[in-house]
Amino acid sequence: MSSTASTPPDRYVVATDGACKGNPGPAGWAWVGEDGHWAAGSIPSGTNNIGELLGLLHAITDHADVRELVVQADSKYAIDTYSSWMDGHRRRGWVTSAKKPVANRGILEALIAARDARRAAGLPDVVLEHVRGHSGHVLNSWADERAVRASQHAAKGEELIWTSLRGLDRLEVQKAPPRSAADRNGR
Repeated sequence: MSSTASTPPDRYVVATDGACKGNPGPAGWAWVGEDGHWAAGSIPSGTNNIGELLGLLHAITDHADVRELVVQADSKYAIDTYSSWMDGHRRRGWVTSAKKPVANRGILEALIAARDARRAAGLPDVVLEHVRGHSGHVLNSWADERAVRASQHAAKGEELIWTSLRGLDRLEVQKAPPRSAADRNGR
């Protein structure tokens, strides 16, 4: 995340994404930071929304000590859930306005806990920015590439987390990732 592990940057930009083969199906999530650090995870059975929310959750928890954390996401669902919906769901007892159980409650509770921990530490709320997916935004393209790879591992039944924060190489985020088959097919 920074040049020295003990000194987090004051401002850090990270892009997040989720991917799913089928929906539901094998899923993946990822975040990629402006300095090339990254993390990704695979979920053998999930949805695209679960991938999007887990990418956001891990971006926040993996950077808990960054003063100004800017998260760029192509998912309006993840942004709206974090910024507008999760507290309302909690107030209503985790039921929707239609009185049905809220989807992904465990992840939403973890997002609330992560946000509240930042506040308790005196840090400002995470800044969320919407970016258009598959449109040449380099960090988002790298997050997509990592999430798609993770979903491929999930399709093999693997549930894992990979991260450069524990020794894997950083990405060269100054250039676009290799094009995937999905990009060639105009996904």
